[in-house]
Parts: sequence; C-alpha cells; structure tokens
Amino acid sequence: MSESTLPAFATSGEPDRLRIEELAVTFVTDVADVHAVKGVSLGVAPGEILALVGESGSGKTVTGRSVLGLLPETAATTGAIWIGDRNVVGLSGAQLREVRGQDVSMIFQEPSSALNPVFPIWWQFGEGLRAHDPKVTRRQIKQRAVAALAKVGIPDAERRITQYPHQFSGGQKQRIMIAMALEMGARLIVADEPTTALDVTVQAEILQLLRDVRDAYGTSIILITHNMGVVADLADSVAVMYRGQIIERNWVADLFSHPQEAYTRQLLDAVPRIGRASASAGVTDQSRAAFAAAEPVVEASGLVIEYPGRLGVLPFRAVRGVDFRIAPGEVYGLVGESGSGKTTIGRAIAGLEPVSGGSLKVFGHEMRGTRERDFRPLRSRIGFVFQDPATSFNPQLTIEDAIGEPLAIHRPTMSAPDRGAAVRRMLEAVELPAAYAGRFPHELSGGQRQRVSLARSLVLGPDLLIADEPTSALDVSVQATVLELFTQLQAEFGFACLFISHDLAVVDMLAQRIGVLYRGELVEQGIGSEILGSPQDPYTKRLLASLPVPDPAEQAERRAELARVLAEPAPR
Repeated sequence: MSESTLPAFATSGEPDRLRIEELAVTFVTDVADVHAVKGVSLGVAPGEILALVGESGSGKTVTGRSVLGLLPETAATTGAIWIGDRNVVGLSGAQLREVRGQDVSMIFQEPSSALNPVFPIWWQFGEGLRAHDPKVTRRQIKQRAVAALAKVGIPDAERRITQYPHQFSGGQKQRIMIAMALEMGARLIVADEPTTALDVTVQAEILQLLRDVRDAYGTSIILITHNMGVVADLADSVAVMYRGQIIERNWVADLFSHPQEAYTRQLLDAVPRIGRASASAGVTDQSRAAFAAAEPVVEASGLVIEYPGRLGVLPFRAVRGVDFRIAPGEVYGLVGESGSGKTTIGRAIAGLEPVSGGSLKVFGHEMRGTRERDFRPLRSRIGFVFQDPATSFNPQLTIEDAIGEPLAIHRPTMSAPDRGAAVRRMLEAVELPAAYAGRFPHELSGGQRQRVSLARSLVLGPDLLIADEPTSALDVSVQATVLELFTQLQAEFGFACLFISHDLAVVDMLAQRIGVLYRGELVEQGIGSEILGSPQDPYTKRLLASLPVPDPAEQAERRAELARVLAEPAPR
C-alpha cells in the first residue's frame, strides 16, 4: 500500500491509543500451566479499526481482556500494555477502574449474558457512571441513558430505558452494549465477537454503527472476530493469531489479496461463498422431477402456528399460511431473520409445537390435532441438531450417555454393550476418538460438541434431520470441517434435512432448494442457485445485500448496494 493510499490515521503522526509490548499470559492450573498468549506486540492508532482474528483458543479474547485487566486471578501476565502513557499491567483494581470506561471500554461477546436480567437498562447504565462519579443522580443517569440509546438508533429511548434485557432483540442488546461503551467517552473500544449469531441484516446494522462511531468520535476499535467477511467490511488492518502468537499483521486489502502465512490462507479458504460450492448447482430437470414425484417426508399446506395470548393479550401468529415440501434425501434450506418463524416450523415438524391451522404432514402423519401418543412412534425417525450444543447437553452426562440416550428411550431392549458399540460407531462416523465417550460436554471444544450433537441426532438412523443453526457460533475453519462432515454423513445415511440458518452462503453449500421466511410468511422458494442468483422478492435482495464477503474491494461495492437496497420501500 502506497503512502498516498494509507488511511488517515496511519499518517496523522499522533501516538498510538494502545501499545502492547511482549504480552504473555499464562493460566496456572492443577494439571499444567496453559500459555494462552506468547509475546504479543501490536499498536492501535487513533481512529484505527484493528481486527484480531483466529480460531477459538488462539488467544484473541485473552489479549482483548488483558487490555482492561479483566483476566481471572489464575492468570499471570508479563510484558506491557500502554494506554496513553499508563501501563495497565500490574495496576490495582481501583487504578484499573480509573482506566475502564473513560480510556477503554469493552463490548462483550454475548450481550444476553453481559446484561443483568433483573435490572432495567437505565440502572445498568448507572453502574458505570456511579463508579466514576458517586454523586451522579438518578435523573442524570436516565437523561444520559436516553441520549445514549438514541445515539445508537434505538427508538422511543425514554420509555425503553425502563425495560429489561429480555424485552430487547439480540441486535438491540448489542446496540445497548455499544451505547454503554461510548457513554463514558472511551477513546478505545474492544469489541469481542460483536456480531456472532446475529442475522445478516442486523449484523450489517451493527457494523455500520461501529463505523459511524469511529467516524464521528475518532474512536479506535479492536475487533475480535472469526468472521472474515466482517473483517473485510469493517477493519483497516488485521492481526492473525495462532496458538497465542501473532503470525501475520497487515493492512486489510493486502492481507486478503496476498496472505503470507499458510494458516491465514486456510482461514480465507474456509469462508463459504455463495455460488462457490452450491449444492443446487447440479440439480437437473430430471432430479427436480424426481423430488416432485417422490412421496414427501414433510409437506406443509397453508401452515399456521400461533402462540396463545395471556391476560387479555391476543395470540401471536408466528407462521402464516406456509406451503413447502421436503422429499426423501433432499436438503431444504430455510432462511430468514430471527423471529421469522424458522425454528417454530422445525419444532412443529418434531412435534414440539402444536399446529394451529392448515396442514402439516410428517411421514404422511397429520400433525394438526395429533396426540402425543400417536406421534411418539415416529419420533425415532427424526433427528434434531440444536443451535447451541453447549446448552442442549446435560452437563452431568458423559458423551457416551448423551449419544446413547435416544437408544435407551426408543430401543429399551438393546443391551448396554450393544448400545456402547453403537455410540462408538457414531463417534467414528463424526471423526471423534472413541476415548471421548468418557468425557463430559465441558471438556470438548465448540466444534467437537457440534460433532457429538450430530452423532446424537443420527444414532437412531433417522429419515429426517432438523438442523437449527448448527454452525452459527463456530470459527470459519471449524465450521468448514463440520459442514464437510455434514455433507459426507448426508450422502452416507441419505436422510432428508430441514437446514435452518441465517447464513445464506452456508445454506447454498448444503441445500438443493431454499425457502425464504419473512415475518412468518414464505416469500420465495425454489432451487437454491435460482433464489440466490436471481432473487425476486425485496426481502431476499436485502438479505443478500447484507451478507459480507471476504474481499475488501467487493465488500465496499456491496456496502453501496446495501445502501441502495435499504433506501427502497421496506418489504411488506
């Protein structure tokens, strides 16, 4: 990159907002010391957005939390972290509180767990304000909270500051976290996975908000992420971490066009892109006719699903007159934002939500008005991969018990040795060592837990698999491995699948046909390459325009396209 094309902050001559010198972090455990960060050195200039990328366990979050002194007592830290002219390594709790908020703030990875569920939003704003000014009044806190929420685009802020976290969507909670980080006037923000598991449209809004914050206030941002599309969209420079070390640092355009390290190339190659490996590319007229002629595994006609109202509140219609069918051996992708009805449909197919209207047939069995005892024999033919394996496993069960539980329920006459053998076969099928059978869920990584979730869903040899956002929180390289494994298993076992996701590129990779849901209505469906290659509905166009791609130049063009699409009339 020539001097004339460097970002303004790179030639401003101002001192770095953050300088890290030979940072090393070691966690002391009963078994052995864990060297999480090893000799990391980097700087962040005023107004710079630095992306810190790498797989889980590479040291990204530990480095980010070190800046604010938020590591546990078991962490031993050496080196120096300079924020302005102050080295924060070794500061006391009281001294760190002077730095936090005013000099540096953090946007935590999961706002649902970072916000306290029992206090209203204004009170949580007040925590930070009171820490720096004990005399601040309740009225002043509320005034500042209203102004902060309005600044990040949350409407009706005066009323909403009195609400609780559960009354906000995921994107709104992320905006609240950003507002809290800005309220104290911090010149440096550490944003830890700020868009993980968000819909692409909400993700685009959050990225634009961070960009606006940088432009309006000259804020420096450390963006910790595994999403290379987000990096291409937002970052000025990139530092790649691997096993606790920075192995590559460059301007974003140069890193994407000429990555120097094999690991960096691996990260970029693992990012799914629409059209690159489309499952629908080989769908012929003959295979379309075969799908249409086959007796469907799932068939919905005018499907309506309502949640009953309480205390005078009207029922909420989550799914409105949906028609679709899934043929044997077909992967049908269902995409849309949170709240569009995707998971509700999946749960209804599994018999976990009642059907309110229309028709839903599963293996020819009508689900509307069905009784549990009538549907129970069909449950063994349905596997379910949940969105978050960390919360879908019983933490007190070993991996062997978790995978074997469906066998114990549906095949009670199977002997314990036979059940154990079946579990080991499934571990082998998902490419995990048999020795993992004796481990507990917390002893596995996110990717390993997702493999176990796949093994559990397939242990009964189901004819239908419902996969609900199974890769949304995985690193790109782990996600690529899981998706490749999914493709292999689907070819081997031949099950039909409803694949629920908000990631269009992932769905394009797996699904022959795609349905697009918006506010409970199926606005568009068809062969994947046709839906994603030539969308007809305004909402589908908005989804595609919101999806970041791992190419800075192309992403800049897409940002302009997104602005044009968002300027058009909103979808119905």
